[in-house]
Amino acid sequence: MYFVHNVVETIDKTAQEIAKLLPEAEVRVGHGQMRERDLEQLMVDFYHRRFNFLVCTTIIESGIDVPTANTIMIDRADKLGLAQLHQLRGRVGRSHHRAYAYLLTPPRKALSLDAVKRLEAIESLEDLGAGFVLATHDLEIRGAGELLGESQSGELTEVGLTMYLDLLERAVKALKEGREPELDRPLAATAEVELRLPALLPESYVADVPVRLALYKRLAAAPDNAGIDALTEEIVDRFGPLPPPGTNLLRVARLKLAARSIGIRRLDLGAQGGYALFEEQNQVDPRAVIRLIQHPDRDYRLEGALKLRISIETDEGGERFEFAEKFLNELRGTAMQPNAKRQ
Repeated sequence: MYFVHNVVETIDKTAQEIAKLLPEAEVRVGHGQMRERDLEQLMVDFYHRRFNFLVCTTIIESGIDVPTANTIMIDRADKLGLAQLHQLRGRVGRSHHRAYAYLLTPPRKALSLDAVKRLEAIESLEDLGAGFVLATHDLEIRGAGELLGESQSGELTEVGLTMYLDLLERAVKALKEGREPELDRPLAATAEVELRLPALLPESYVADVPVRLALYKRLAAAPDNAGIDALTEEIVDRFGPLPPPGTNLLRVARLKLAARSIGIRRLDLGAQGGYALFEEQNQVDPRAVIRLIQHPDRDYRLEGALKLRISIETDEGGERFEFAEKFLNELRGTAMQPNAKRQ
C-alpha cells in the first residue's frame, strides 16, 4: 500500500502516526531527498513484499511498477495537479488485483474552486483511455490563453480544435476583406459540386485506404489551383497516369474552388440540367444572371432569390465539365460576351 504525503519535512512524523494507528503494518518512508542507493533498495524491498506500507512523496509517479500494490491513499490531494493525480492513481491496479485509490482532502468548503474541479474530473473518469480527456480538463481548468481558455472551451470541445481553427481563420479573413463574418452559418464557405459522374481514386489505383483518405483530405484542403496542380503531379508520380474517375475528381476540386470564390454553395448538374444555389453574400455578377435568364437558346430561371434552375442536356463526358466551367466564368462576369473584342 502507498500513502502519499508530499511534504518531506513532515513525512517521518506522518509515518510514525500511521505506525501507531496500524501496529500490524510494517511502515517505511521514501522520498526524493534520500540517497539514490537507499531509495533503490527501498523500492526493491517493497517490490518483493519485504514490507507492506510505503509512506512516500509523489516521486512514485515517475513510473515505478509494483504489481502487488493495490491501494493508494493520497494526502491533501487538493494540492496536486490533475495530471499528478492521474499518474499516482495509475500506480495501483497494475495486475489482476482489484485496486483502490483514496483522495484525502479537507472539507469541500475549504477547497479552492480549481481544486474542486480537479477532484471532480479525476472522480468522473475511470475508464481506460481517460488520459486524453483528463488532459483536456486540465487545460480547461488552468487555461491556455484566450484562444483555448475557459471562455472558449465549450465551443472548442463541441467542434474540435482543427475545425475551430478553420472557422477562426475564415472569420479573420472575412474581417480583413471588410466583410462581416457569417457567424450564424460559419460553414457556408464550403462549396459542393455534384456532376453525377464518378469522381474518386479507385481502389485499383490507390490500394491503401489510409493513403487514399489522406489524399482526399489534402485535395479538399488545397487553397488554390496551384495546390491542386502540385498534388496532381505527386499522385501521377507515385501511382501512374490517372484513371478517368481520378481525373474527374481533380476537375471537380477545381470547380469547387471556382464556385467558392464567387459564393456558390452548391452546383448540381446532371444529364438534364440542375441548379446553382447561391450564398446570401456572394460575388456573382447580377448582370451575368440577367443575361443567362434572357438568353434565347438556354433555359434558365430563378427559383427564389438564391437558386438558379438550369435546363440543358449534357453528355457524361467532358461536355458537362466544360459547361460547368463556362457557367461559373459567366457568373463571375469573366466570360467573353458576343460583342466583346478579342485582344
